[in-house]
Amino acid sequence: MYKKKPDKFLLYLVDLMEQLDKTVDYFVRFKVKDAQSLSEFAEQIKQFETEADDKVHRIIKDLNDAFITPIEREDILQLTMNLDDVIDGMEEFTALMDTYQILSSDSYIDQFTDYIHKCSKEMLTAIQLLANGKLKEVEPHAILIKDHESKCDDLYRQSLKHLFQTEKDAITVIKYKEIYETLEEIADYCQDVASTLQSIMMKNA
Repeated sequence: MYKKKPDKFLLYLVDLMEQLDKTVDYFVRFKVKDAQSLSEFAEQIKQFETEADDKVHRIIKDLNDAFITPIEREDILQLTMNLDDVIDGMEEFTALMDTYQILSSDSYIDQFTDYIHKCSKEMLTAIQLLANGKLKEVEPHAILIKDHESKCDDLYRQSLKHLFQTEKDAITVIKYKEIYETLEEIADYCQDVASTLQSIMMKNA
């Protein structure tokens, strides 16, 4: 199934995942201070998302032209789209923050982004292992991703409960509900990556 040197499609997936991880690192570490820095934050994430789109388009184009692929082409495409969903989710989140002019984080946003950051590191390791033909070593990382996503499910319920109990302004409720939903969706997209990796493992065991 694998050559000594990783196949170009597996290297493409590593490259896309590294782009995602770079985006998540920036996403987590950038500190918004005012409207100007919020705009800078949103613009940079949008730039990362645009660069990821270029990588996705290259993978799809080359898949259409390829006769032989290292794993099923449908799995390569599925994993590509899963990774793209994560990056798109982060771009959507930062666009919402900019639109709503939310200039500071809160404890729930911080916890969500921490779990997403942890998911990214596990996804990066898992896809690097996939590229090097070490399928049997992928499973623990997929399990950890799903564990982090499960914690985000709990966090989402907690965040909404706190929001509805403490916030009296209806517009603020609407804004933060959408923010929390978007973060929970990003975690769901990470889980989709884990599920696709597990499916690839089963098919190629």
